[in-house]
Amino acid sequence: MKCRVLSLSLLLPLAFAACSQTPPATGSASSTATATSTAAATDTSLLGQYHWQLNNATDSAGKRIDALFVRAGQPVQLDFSADRLNVVNSCNVMGGGYSITSGRLQMGPMIRTMMACPDAALAALDDAIAQRLQGSLKLGLQSGGNAPHLQLVTDRGDTLSFTGVPTAQTRFGGPGETAFLEVAAQTVPCSHPLIPGKECLLVRERHFDEQGLPAGTPGAWQPLYQNIEGYTHTPAIRNVLRVKRYAVKNPPADAPSTAYVLDLVVESEKVSK
Repeated sequence: MKCRVLSLSLLLPLAFAACSQTPPATGSASSTATATSTAAATDTSLLGQYHWQLNNATDSAGKRIDALFVRAGQPVQLDFSADRLNVVNSCNVMGGGYSITSGRLQMGPMIRTMMACPDAALAALDDAIAQRLQGSLKLGLQSGGNAPHLQLVTDRGDTLSFTGVPTAQTRFGGPGETAFLEVAAQTVPCSHPLIPGKECLLVRERHFDEQGLPAGTPGAWQPLYQNIEGYTHTPAIRNVLRVKRYAVKNPPADAPSTAYVLDLVVESEKVSK
């Protein structure tokens, strides 16, 4: 059985990641912090440096919005680019254009794929998100502490709170290089000085043209002596992955100088032994 999924980003650019000046410091410390937070809220580059994971959502009466928390361990996530916002961990791929004006997030129409989700609560998650990410939302951003926090408030009083997790680009200090890796269905034994009996992914590099069609000759199969961040291998499943490849600055001894981060599963196929 073969399930081939070509991202829109392979066929077309993915349709789904201005600084205002801070007033001079006057008055109380709290008013200064508020001014700083307001200024940071319009910093699109700061928004793009983090994955924003939903940690709380309440309605105008302060009641938790349970419909937004149906995937344990996979919170709804917002990813901002220059003028697009993507929603991650919903049922379908969702996203839309946005702008920030006077401390408010102005959302354009949301676009989503039409994949059917067998779980009713997960299927309803798309609508629960879309209902709240539309029109104009009050935006607040606090960048102090261990992690930044983003808050969106709808006109009807729903409050969505997010915690920022640094993107790979932020962690590795650069945009990285896009590559495609085909991962064989079965792992292979590989030598590791600290891990007896280690099994490695067997991978080869693939190439695609602007229309998302295979191009050129695949690279040679070789064991990958490290993990691909964000990817969990399932035996008997062959995958083609779009990854970001980053140079690791000052890696520890015996650690790889390159990091791979999963961007998208492009193709999957169940392989019979």
